[in-house]
Amino acid sequence: MSDPKNTLKKLQFVLFFGHMANDWCPGALWILLPAIGMAFDLEPSQIGLLVAIHAIGSGIAYLPAGILSDRIQKQGRILLLTFWWVGIGYISASQAPGFWSLALLLALAGMGDAVWHPVATGILARKMPKQRGQALGTHAIGGTLATTLSPLFAGFLLSIFDWREVLTISAGPALLMGFIFFWHVKQVPSSPPNKLSRKDLKAVKKLWVSSSGLALVATVSTYNMAVMALTTITPLFLQKSWGVSPGKAGAVFATAMLIGAIGQPIVGRISDRIGRKSILVSGSILGAICAILAGFSIGVSWVSFNLALGIGILVAIRSGVMAFAVDFSGKREATTLGFLFVLMDSVGAIGAVIAGLIADIQLYYAFFLSAGLSLISILTMIFVKQKK
Repeated sequence: MSDPKNTLKKLQFVLFFGHMANDWCPGALWILLPAIGMAFDLEPSQIGLLVAIHAIGSGIAYLPAGILSDRIQKQGRILLLTFWWVGIGYISASQAPGFWSLALLLALAGMGDAVWHPVATGILARKMPKQRGQALGTHAIGGTLATTLSPLFAGFLLSIFDWREVLTISAGPALLMGFIFFWHVKQVPSSPPNKLSRKDLKAVKKLWVSSSGLALVATVSTYNMAVMALTTITPLFLQKSWGVSPGKAGAVFATAMLIGAIGQPIVGRISDRIGRKSILVSGSILGAICAILAGFSIGVSWVSFNLALGIGILVAIRSGVMAFAVDFSGKREATTLGFLFVLMDSVGAIGAVIAGLIADIQLYYAFFLSAGLSLISILTMIFVKQKK
């Protein structure tokens, strides 16, 4: 008879690397955006729009994937499908002839990556109900490591290839995992036969339209708008304002993601013990301070340090934000996480659009926007009543 603890560890291991493979190409995209902008002669606002459309594509898939996950027992097959969707999707995007075709294909590719998240995190939230923050934080490391390593790799490859070839190469990990995962589908546990009824949906709706629910929606939305504003403009700002090479800009971005990767399970574990609000408030304040300091262009080292630290801190508290929402909902983990990812990506994408519009005036104004959004997320959090 297998040891339940070992089985759970194997599951976490498989989902960790699956998450990393699916998020590799979206991570590389952050460093590819300036190169795409140069190729298509785009303004910062158009780059922000490209990020937003990509995120909205993901947002369209999140909630249906979460609901589907709560209805279908054989969830390993859904996870297997995502690797092929992601790989083929981003390779197709690399052949786009213009801005709008690229935006559409990136949105379609993003849907495949989106399906992974509520399904995988829903499984972990069900299997580890008393350690949700830690479980979600550990799983998140896979994605954050992808966005740590892939910008470095993409930045290096851009010195040899054009953005189309680099995007194609970056789709490789998802396709490779698509083959490997065939041997691990059975390790993904079947969910209990627990269909989501119309009554359940009404209960979920009632919860989220309550005063606390709406406050939490505002908290999650403004939090991720702050993250998207900062991450969208950072590589562009370093390259345009300071003449930093794509490789070095990738290194700064990778450092930020590494800080976030290390921080997520730590933040998740601490929030499991002392509560979500205090850790989220502290992280948001620190992230806002770093964003403001980055706006004062004292020197490239100063700017790079504050941007890396600010993004890293905001990414680190993501696991706490997710656990906060699951705690609030109390059940239907995959559906809740699907809804949460919609807020984070689709609504959060507004941050990228606004940042792009502001960056048309001055690139560093986007950092002040990010700081303001972080502080707004703290204010809205005050009105969320936590369940005991």
